[in-house]
Amino acid sequence: MVRRSLSVLGAAAGISPLLIAILPAATASAHGYVDSPASRQAQCAQGTVSCGSISYEPQSVEGAKGQRNCHGGNSDYAELSDDSKPWQVQNVGSTASFTWKFTANHRTENWEYYIGDTRVGLVEGNNEQPAQSVTHTIDLSKFSGKQKLLAIWNIGDTTNAFYSCVDLNIGGGGETPTTTPAPTTTAPPTTTAPPTTTQPPSTSQPPATTTAPTTTHEHPTTTAPPTSGAPASDTWQVNAEYEIGDVVTYEGARYRCLQAHQVHDPNWTPDATPALWQRL
Repeated sequence: MVRRSLSVLGAAAGISPLLIAILPAATASAHGYVDSPASRQAQCAQGTVSCGSISYEPQSVEGAKGQRNCHGGNSDYAELSDDSKPWQVQNVGSTASFTWKFTANHRTENWEYYIGDTRVGLVEGNNEQPAQSVTHTIDLSKFSGKQKLLAIWNIGDTTNAFYSCVDLNIGGGGETPTTTPAPTTTAPPTTTAPPTTTQPPSTSQPPATTTAPTTTHEHPTTTAPPTSGAPASDTWQVNAEYEIGDVVTYEGARYRCLQAHQVHDPNWTPDATPALWQRL
């Protein structure tokens, strides 16, 4: 009886290595990725973009901390960093909410969000395990247009992180603030100014000057009625001949002749030719 028991045990021992060889290796635990807006690996999983093995494990993009690529340095997922693939661009406003989906939790150091070399968001994890899904609202107001955002989940109890890239059109979504148009102001009708009436020249202003004989003074111009011959009275007249000592009246004033002359120019009035006349 004892011999039979030993035989059974020996047979079982011989089968055991065979069972170990036949059983499949355990699948590695998967972790997490950005599910909304749809990250590149989420689009692979949804079939939006044709991808390789990442289509079946979008949560597995794990690599050493400190990287700035979409595939976490894992060559099996290098297509996630291929910007030429037809990734669907998500329209967002100046802020956007990013939701992580976790299939296995880890203590969390923090979550980081980058556009290029600029970190646009940091959410502390306090070395605690998150819920199965978390959402972070990130300020994107310093950027606009098409941008590639890199979301990083830094694990607190390992040296690794998980990476997700999301293609965005910043400013392409959300509510656009309503701008109140400025009121239109109607300009008043143009009033045509009345035509300007030219006033006759004032007789109180001194007339323009002209050159009198034997003097270099210029005198104002004035118009006197033309006359000829010797004066019929003591009123000063054009074309009249005057001798030294003659006394004439001009515009209510009396003048004595200082030089003998004949008035050839109507501008040689007594008040304008002190070389010819002296006012009394």
